[in-house]
Amino acid sequence: MQILAARWKRFGYRRINAMLALEGTCINHKKAFRLYKESGLSLKRKAKRRSYEKRGMPDRSHLQKLNDRWSMDFVSDSTCTGKRFRVFTLIDEVTRRCLALEVDTSIGGQQVTRFLNKAILFNGMPKEILSDNGPEFTSNAMNEWSYAKQIDHIFIDPGKPMQNGYIESFNGRLRDECLNQNWFKNVSHAREIISLWRDEYNHERPHTALGNLTPQEYAETFAKP
Repeated sequence: MQILAARWKRFGYRRINAMLALEGTCINHKKAFRLYKESGLSLKRKAKRRSYEKRGMPDRSHLQKLNDRWSMDFVSDSTCTGKRFRVFTLIDEVTRRCLALEVDTSIGGQQVTRFLNKAILFNGMPKEILSDNGPEFTSNAMNEWSYAKQIDHIFIDPGKPMQNGYIESFNGRLRDECLNQNWFKNVSHAREIISLWRDEYNHERPHTALGNLTPQEYAETFAKP
């Protein structure tokens, strides 16, 4: 049993016992389990992912000014050659300003923290960030980043994207007004077009929920006495 376990390090006692039977050594599963434990061969269980304190339908009653809460998500599309790319989307829920539209073929947790640091550099520190439960957002890199920055990271319930309705609405506009309206030659071209659309969205496009002000104009009202 020890020889087999040394070769097949991730095999449990049942599979080891089955391999012993193939070699002509037949013992019942209870004895196999006892010998397996006594030999110190038990596999270490994977640590459970910690449960997050804030989850579910987010409260908006306390959101009154810019940087009270940011929302983030991903949108996917492809170039004319079929190459897939992702767009990291980030908005301020109160002002509806788009704080980031970052395009790349693959985006992980470390890249998300870099995008957030860049947004903080130009817009200040948010009090909260809302996201779904994607692996990029539940990664160790994001956990360490939010802890170091002392920013509350709130997660919606799995499978309920409308709990993050503001970013979902924004993503719909991005797809309808930009992604579906353009033909991207490559990722660099997509990055350029999407960046231009972001500037137009923030500075030229009136937003009905903001009294037909642009998100940038509405954000500037908070600077007035």
